[in-house]
Amino acid sequence: MTDQAAKTAHFGDLHHRDGPLLLPNPWDVGSAKLFASLGFQALATTSSGHAATLGRLDGGVSREEALAHAATIVAATDLPVSADLENGFADDPAGVAQTIRLAGDTGLAGCSVEDFTGREDDPIYDDGLAVERVAAAAEAAHGGPVRMVLTARSENFLHGRPDLDDTISRLRAFEEAGADVVYAPGLTDADGIRRLVESVGVPVNVLALPGVPPVAELAAIGVKRISVGSGFNLVGLAAVASAGQELLDAGTYGFWDLAGEGIQIRNAAFD
Repeated sequence: MTDQAAKTAHFGDLHHRDGPLLLPNPWDVGSAKLFASLGFQALATTSSGHAATLGRLDGGVSREEALAHAATIVAATDLPVSADLENGFADDPAGVAQTIRLAGDTGLAGCSVEDFTGREDDPIYDDGLAVERVAAAAEAAHGGPVRMVLTARSENFLHGRPDLDDTISRLRAFEEAGADVVYAPGLTDADGIRRLVESVGVPVNVLALPGVPPVAELAAIGVKRISVGSGFNLVGLAAVASAGQELLDAGTYGFWDLAGEGIQIRNAAFD
């Protein structure tokens, strides 16, 4: 698919099939092409993975950099792409809406906005402002030339507020404000995920973290999308660091056992 409207419609449809959409998170052109070659049906950017390519931590990328990165990932394959736009790079609803409108110009099929302020001393936007921000994002995502799929995220569980009732209340309000998908990254137990799925009327995304039930169990619960966030990027960093440490400490080349597999994978993905 090359037409943004077709990609966007297809991306939306992928959330309403039997079983969850498995959504990998590439951090550059090579990883996007690799995931496409493996058979994934859509992609999503990772703010943390993107920041790592620049030698920065999550939250260290500007709006302009994030949008340019999104455009690069969109151009890498024919798959629909959703972008992690953090908190919309703005506190105020108008600023969030502007970010979403600019995101639409990159060819994205979807995007996400979270309620994390970026300030660890006051990490979560107040309920009212959080909802206003999602409403502004939804109006921008749905009012442009194409109707992008908007994911609204409640970040409570990632920032010291593991309150399931509050998280569900927020996500229900985000749904009412126009979100197409809701997401509570950091929620890992099956009972909590089930409660969330049963409490909303839109697809639920789950972040695949340690402790999260396997795909088959999430499918039975009714989860419609599973993403990995920075997980795959961190796997790559760990593998490279291990190879480097082997060379430094042991002076051996055992890393070529894995690198040999990489040659075949690279050649298949980048032909």
